[in-house]
Amino acid sequence: MSNRGTGKYEQLLERCENLEAIPTAVVHPCEASALAGAMEAAGKGLIRPILVGPAERIKDVAEQAKVALGDVEIVDTPHSHESAKQVVQLVRTGRAELLMKGSLHTDELMAAVVSREAGLRTARRISHVFAMDVPTYHKVLIVTDAAINIAPTLEDKVHICQNAIDLCNSIGPARPKVAILAAVESVTSRMPATIDAAALCKMAERGQITGAVLDGPLAFDNAISKDAALTKGIHSEVAGDPDILLAPDLEAGNILAKQLSFLANADSAGLVLGAKVPVILTSRADNVRSRIASCAVGMLAAHARREAAAGSV
Repeated sequence: MSNRGTGKYEQLLERCENLEAIPTAVVHPCEASALAGAMEAAGKGLIRPILVGPAERIKDVAEQAKVALGDVEIVDTPHSHESAKQVVQLVRTGRAELLMKGSLHTDELMAAVVSREAGLRTARRISHVFAMDVPTYHKVLIVTDAAINIAPTLEDKVHICQNAIDLCNSIGPARPKVAILAAVESVTSRMPATIDAAALCKMAERGQITGAVLDGPLAFDNAISKDAALTKGIHSEVAGDPDILLAPDLEAGNILAKQLSFLANADSAGLVLGAKVPVILTSRADNVRSRIASCAVGMLAAHARREAAAGSV
């Protein structure tokens, strides 16, 4: 990652410099970019990978891609379904504090994570965040949920929102600002997302959502631009300075995140929250910078979990 110390992701990496690498189960890294991403993150001291998949196949991929494995541990499995089951066991037995997706389908990995019998469920709803470095925005911008919850209920949105807030408190800043998006800034029964937004704000006032400043409903322009908000007579601590954009549903969140990537040249780091450990989701289309940033965000979240667990003892 070039221009170290000048970019938003680079600032995250600086926060990781003096932290211990997190033991990370890498699920079925049987493709060059998946394997290289894990080993690059290991080289930067972010994770201590445990590769879970067909051992010979992983070694063949490493040889062909010229990726040095060194003495990294490999847990041999016959296929991707078993790989997903094994990484969950590594977490349940305390050997891994992070999961990292390799070359299997996300659905296959998440099925093992959310299994009621042997998975990694908590009281929280599982949700996804994109931590995005948008060149035209002044700080890391979190977009949620763009990958897991298709049509979230109000109760789901409470968990989605709290997951993102907790992550933001892990990576900075404290007391983040949450813009709850809709098509308009007025509450109307014709647009259920506006009613959800108003309810979420009231829930934050009553302590049902904690650790952040919420405002909504806000249309995207009012959320991002203080001038646009003032033009419409909206006086908001969040407008023009949100840390988190809470989308009304998966389609809106997914479209928003991909627009930022392909029209605004944003990089995106993906993470699944709400399980017993964070899950790093990377794509074959991700560049090196995004893969490393995903691991950095996951590492900071894992260390925050360690601190919370120590404080509760």
